[in-house]
Amino acid sequence: MKEGRDKQRRKCNTGDHLMKEKDCGLESKEVERKSDMCLDSRSTRLTRKQDTKLESTTRSPSRRRSCNLVNSSDQRSASQRGNFNCYIKAVPDEVLLLICSYLQERELCRMAQTCSRLNSICQDGCLWRSLYTQVFDMKKPMIKTFEGVYIEQEPENDLCWKKCLSALYHAYHVHPTIAKQNKINAGSCSGRKINYHETIQEALEAVQDDGVIIVHSGVYDEQLSISKPVAVIGAVKNESDAVVIQCDSSTVVTFNTGSACSFLGHLTFKNCPSSESQAIRSGCIEIVDDCSPTIYNCKLTSLANAGATIYVHGRGARPTLSNCLISNSENVGIFITDGAQGTYEDCEITNIKLAGVWVRNHASPIMRRNKVHHGRDVGFFIFDYGLGYYEGNDVYNNRIAGFEIRSHANPTVVGCKARGEFLENQIYSNTYAGVWITSQSNPTIKNNEIYDGQQGDNALAGIQIRTKSNPIVRCNRIHSGLHGGIYVHEEGMGLIEDNEINNNTLAGVWITTGSTPTLRNNRIHSGKQVGVYFYDGGCGILEENEIFNHKYSGIQIRSGSNPCIRRNKIWGGQNGGVLVYNGGLGLLEENEIFDNAMAGVWIKTESNPVLRRNKIHDGREGGVCVFNYGKGVLENNDIFRNALTGVLISTASFPVLKSNRIFDGGAAGIEITNSAGGVLEENEVFNNRFDGICLATGVEPQLSNNKVHGNRREVEKAIDSCRCLFQVSGNTCYPMHDFYRCTTCGTSDGYAICVSCVKGCHAGHEVKFVRRDRFFCDCGAGSSGVLCKLNQRNCWSVASSSRTQTAVRVASGGQTETPAHEERGNQALCVS
Repeated sequence: MKEGRDKQRRKCNTGDHLMKEKDCGLESKEVERKSDMCLDSRSTRLTRKQDTKLESTTRSPSRRRSCNLVNSSDQRSASQRGNFNCYIKAVPDEVLLLICSYLQERELCRMAQTCSRLNSICQDGCLWRSLYTQVFDMKKPMIKTFEGVYIEQEPENDLCWKKCLSALYHAYHVHPTIAKQNKINAGSCSGRKINYHETIQEALEAVQDDGVIIVHSGVYDEQLSISKPVAVIGAVKNESDAVVIQCDSSTVVTFNTGSACSFLGHLTFKNCPSSESQAIRSGCIEIVDDCSPTIYNCKLTSLANAGATIYVHGRGARPTLSNCLISNSENVGIFITDGAQGTYEDCEITNIKLAGVWVRNHASPIMRRNKVHHGRDVGFFIFDYGLGYYEGNDVYNNRIAGFEIRSHANPTVVGCKARGEFLENQIYSNTYAGVWITSQSNPTIKNNEIYDGQQGDNALAGIQIRTKSNPIVRCNRIHSGLHGGIYVHEEGMGLIEDNEINNNTLAGVWITTGSTPTLRNNRIHSGKQVGVYFYDGGCGILEENEIFNHKYSGIQIRSGSNPCIRRNKIWGGQNGGVLVYNGGLGLLEENEIFDNAMAGVWIKTESNPVLRRNKIHDGREGGVCVFNYGKGVLENNDIFRNALTGVLISTASFPVLKSNRIFDGGAAGIEITNSAGGVLEENEVFNNRFDGICLATGVEPQLSNNKVHGNRREVEKAIDSCRCLFQVSGNTCYPMHDFYRCTTCGTSDGYAICVSCVKGCHAGHEVKFVRRDRFFCDCGAGSSGVLCKLNQRNCWSVASSSRTQTAVRVASGGQTETPAHEERGNQALCVS
């Protein structure tokens, strides 16, 4: 007795259905046979009839199923009750568990009320797992989540089986075999109060609102119409397609008005129309307006030639579709239209004849983390004002495209792994970007018109490419945006070709933060700022584009950006053709840079680009200007017909010029001033208006094998003919020559006087040599307060010049040079 009381109750092991024979006092084979029968059989009554030996040892033969031990014990004396309790405590746990395994759920609950020992035994998880499996034909507990979704999950503890059975106990069951048996023999299942029906439609008519219908394994040929909030759950053990609902004449399931908050889960739907029904539009599920069912873990296939596997239409249609498989359909996978919405998550849509998803007519679904692949058409087809938010979808291996968006559609596509097409749209007046491509997306954007994008008082680009996205942007018109045309950032990529990008408020194309797009054959023009703007490490390739007529420069490169710019035509920039500054880099090859309002190429503030084989010509100022510690390498370029200096190097800059041809300029060929330097090797400088190479005071560049010839030397000729240099330069350029300051007239250091004015206007005055540099004559310009006499006559005679030469006193070692001296000076710069 004591040994029996001290024995610990056996813990539940869902995988162990055998009792220990030494504790029961029975043979091992007998215990195994009876345990299997009581745990696995669906009819506990049959098991009891077969086990007559065990019945004789545990209860009176006259009592068939009564477990109301409390009532019987009340009729006994106190001594009898004490003996009974003593007997119960002496029975091993395994024997009590075996006895309890013959009971149904209601009997087990009543038995648990008799004493604490039996209450503990009756909570055993193995007992309730067996009962749960018998009733629902499911291997795992079915849990209802907070969102109203019924999901299968692994058992958390022994009590979860009892809780799940209790939660679903009043469900309506669809089991044709048992339902027919109940009609034949009404008392065969007297131990349970369960509603069994032969068909699902019969159960739908009988169930109350918010009720549950359990559909057991089988194939059901039915057409269902749901007009009340119910849950229809397939009872599956682990078999694929265990519960199949199919129809060959119309749509399998229709959710009508009143079916809000319904649930459909763990089922397989097949629409298999006959040859006579092929002309009728049908599918697996139809959801009309004002319906919001939840569809979870279903498999759907429609073989109808017309219609859609899932058809959602009408305002107020907001289904929640998750973890479903739509495959092998002969029509559209999901068709959402007429203002319908809904959430579609974690579904797989594969091998669909038409588009995986159609969205049209102001429908606006939310689609996340779906896989749309191996379709025989496009993945997503969004058209006719279709909207929606598409995030994290994996769209691949579709025959035509991943995304096809057209006819005024305006979706938001975020974070999708897709190669789609955005075709032939007008995308305009968007609050954010017209097309926003992000998170490694790879769509194709073709033949669209994207304009008037805005975000409050600011704007985003017509197309925004970011975070390693790699789209194809082709043949679009992107114009009139309040921001830029195309914005590529955060390591964005892409092929951008044959587009027209114009009249945007900011840059036509922005490329920044490590992005590397390729731009080919685009026309980028008429912008209110820059054509193409590289900054903060922006890279990429610009090939064969036309970049023209921008308010600022055609191309700007700054802050470590390093693009490759080849064979482009860059003209009409109001602030120059190409501006490289603030540490900008880049390779410019074989470009034609012309007709820009300022310099063709600016290199400033420690920038260091490479220019090879470019044509820089017909600029309205200089060809190339290198300022403020600028560097760079200029090789084999043709710099010609610019209005001012071909190459101007200033303010401590130090570029390298090799094998360039600099000719036909409107000023000097090369001018180096203001403590600048550089390396000049094997350049040919000829036929420029002033001298070939002009060096200011204190400048010492490295000169080697340059050919300087045939320059027109108009500054020296003006000095020879005693003309003021202002007559040569006007106020448009600064010729390089010796300049002086007249102390007699009291001009300040900021005013300069040319040699001719020293002789003609300030004869007999005390003048002081300032330096040889780029100035225009303030005397001739009238800004020194002294009327220039030389402007009143074209020249002085050589005789008068010689007569007054002795009257001029030059201070601080200054001297005037004859044309012969100038010629010898130029010859000294030419090392052949």
